[in-house]
Amino acid sequence: MDIPSDIAQWQKGFATHSASETERAGEILAALIPSDTALLLEGKLGAGKTTFTRGFARGLGIKGDVTSPSFSLLTIYEGQRQLLHVDAYRLTQPSQWDSLLIDELCESPWNLLIEWPENVRGKEPEGAWTLTIENTDTDARQLTLKKT
Repeated sequence: MDIPSDIAQWQKGFATHSASETERAGEILAALIPSDTALLLEGKLGAGKTTFTRGFARGLGIKGDVTSPSFSLLTIYEGQRQLLHVDAYRLTQPSQWDSLLIDELCESPWNLLIEWPENVRGKEPEGAWTLTIENTDTDARQLTLKKT
């Protein structure tokens, strides 16, 4: 499968058919999304948000394991850009976002990926993009990118 190589194709949406394709999509989008930009990852539990993030991290030259920061809420990785990976699942109100001090932690060049962004609506950085990842069957995912 060919993963789109430009933002316009991502905005039309496309399907991946395996975890490795979803990771590869993340790797490609890392090269397309500008630095100092947030990416809101929308999708149900098990949709592939963390799988996508592993590929995005690899696209930024980050080595080592990339896992969901479910219990720590935030993980910071260093690569060609700083990658801040937030799992907002356990945040019960948008005001809890402020206690994470994200603005103070972002050191240019950076990208911020937020899983469960609906839990921090109104707190997302200006100029964010949204990537919706939907399960279409056991291994297939539909990915659609939009400017927030």
